[in-house]
Amino acid sequence: MGERGLPVEVKLLDPRLPGWGFPRRGSALAAGLDLHACLDEAVALAPGAPPVLISSGLAMRIGQPGWCALVVPRSGLGHRGLVLGNTIGVIDADYEGPVTLSCWNRNAGPDAEAIRIEPGDRIAQLLLVPVACPDIRVVDTFEGASARGAGGFGSTGIGHAAGRPPLDGR
Repeated sequence: MGERGLPVEVKLLDPRLPGWGFPRRGSALAAGLDLHACLDEAVALAPGAPPVLISSGLAMRIGQPGWCALVVPRSGLGHRGLVLGNTIGVIDADYEGPVTLSCWNRNAGPDAEAIRIEPGDRIAQLLLVPVACPDIRVVDTFEGASARGAGGFGSTGIGHAAGRPPLDGR
């Protein structure tokens, strides 16, 4: 299997997808495959309103153990406030259904504006990633010791640039 040779079955549920350029990556070395908003008319996502489900117009089946797909926001749209309601969607290797996108306008405040999504807009991306399937062992104590231990969230500090004191005073 080549670097980009994972066989994945995709059904086009929306006949407009080939005309919109699916399947396509933004560049030759892009990690994600663009997903389009398969809408019949534009949708305006109000700031802070509940997420809206938008069809990607496709169904897929990976069918390969040790792989899954992640549906993630496009970076530029995320920066402008369009994010996925579940932050990242996980598509298991044995899933065979339609891929839908839970879209949410995270902007808030008095100047926040609606985000308009037009039919065919590229609003998310699909990443295919390997998944480790560990052999879980339940234990009473961990083997060996870690320098970090059970310090918890933020216990390693926030770091600092050379020549500048750290923000956490250490």
